[in-house]
Amino acid sequence: MIWITIDRSSHKPMTQQIYEQIRESILHNELQPGERIPSTRELANNIGVSRNIVLEAYDQLIAEGFIYSQPRLGTFVADGSSLRLGRSWTPASMIETCPNQDDTSYIDFRAANPAIDYFPRKVWGQLAKQVCNQASDIIFSYSHPLGLTELRQTLSKYLHRYRGVKCHPDQILITSGATQAFHLISQCFKEQNAEIIMEDPITYEIRNLFISAGYSIYPIPVDQKGMQTHLLPPTTSCKLIFVMPSHQFPMGGVLPIQRRTQLIQYARDTHSFIIEDDYDSEFTYEGSPVPSLQGLDPERVIYIGTFSKILSPGLRIGYAVLPPILTHHFQRQKWLMDRHTSSLEQRILARFLEEGHMERHIRKMKKIYRKRRQTLISSLKQEFPYISILGQATGIHLVADFANVVFTSLLTKQILQEGVKIYPVEDFALQKGGHLKQIVMGYGSLSPEIIKEGVYRLKRAIQSVS
Repeated sequence: MIWITIDRSSHKPMTQQIYEQIRESILHNELQPGERIPSTRELANNIGVSRNIVLEAYDQLIAEGFIYSQPRLGTFVADGSSLRLGRSWTPASMIETCPNQDDTSYIDFRAANPAIDYFPRKVWGQLAKQVCNQASDIIFSYSHPLGLTELRQTLSKYLHRYRGVKCHPDQILITSGATQAFHLISQCFKEQNAEIIMEDPITYEIRNLFISAGYSIYPIPVDQKGMQTHLLPPTTSCKLIFVMPSHQFPMGGVLPIQRRTQLIQYARDTHSFIIEDDYDSEFTYEGSPVPSLQGLDPERVIYIGTFSKILSPGLRIGYAVLPPILTHHFQRQKWLMDRHTSSLEQRILARFLEEGHMERHIRKMKKIYRKRRQTLISSLKQEFPYISILGQATGIHLVADFANVVFTSLLTKQILQEGVKIYPVEDFALQKGGHLKQIVMGYGSLSPEIIKEGVYRLKRAIQSVS
């Protein structure tokens, strides 16, 4: 499947944009020799342009030998049309996911940033000192690939109590952050022509991780209730379905029970596994937290969690709760990758959980985030009376839906010149054109005063372009 991004504000013709993106995909082996590409009609419908525009791009690619057409069979990538690169190549979209954390000259509404200034340094430092002084020498040696038994036992109780996760400690794999858990999944299920079903829109990191592992993506649009499960394909060769049922990113929807049961039944019927990313559901402000999807079917759901949003991204501890049938394979892959996650940090975290510090920290942070959330909502409604707020019930970000503002690249640059970083939802979309008036705004790392100033600058930038 080809993903083409059309920048309608660019001076470059759309035909040229399509031609260059397909050409680069072929040259860099993202499209393999002999691989069938969409018909001109199909691609035109997917990206919302005239078929003649796509025809012109295909004609140029055929003339240069990148692709060829076979009557009644389709259009295919030609042999010998790719390059063996002399150096590693990184897509621009991946570079953009690695922001300069030292740059404080901007008010950054990045959704993934928690309030790291509230990290419980004193308690963590005391526990670290105790672990180093009291633990046996084995803590400084090699550990089990699944992780420390002490942490997995404590974590299984914590997850059952607060998230409704049903698991034995031996089903838990401790990872170096959630990213490593996703990477392990991509490797354990990797096969020729691998495909994964994903929500659309979706975070850069997840999309790029699976694409770089050789997967093609089958997108399922989301609405205000999460993945639209009635749009799942009737038949599929996909072995993986990625979903954020408790707080979809970026749109913030919570998957209702009807869609949850439909999704689980679909996974059973297609013999596929559901990847449940539960990245920030600890912070719920309206109603009660929705229990995990994993609790409905532990045999079909791979539950992924992290402490990056609760404590700190720098901690680099995440975990995967695996169906029993997968534990041996994942354990082996983890050992091959890096043997095990830091034993010292695991022991400290286990003590942090056992002694009740985690619950106290979450209660404290909910009060702080609730205030910052309300400040952002109030400021937006005050400066933009026509605005709609989406996905604000959980987590540390929301989506602002503007009735009469389209976030073009020109407007985004103007906002940046005002010293504010915002993130258009359209940038996260696989199928373009449906989220032009929406932006993701994270508030976790911003004080109420900074939030107010950021919204004021946002209004000033929009007014200057208008």
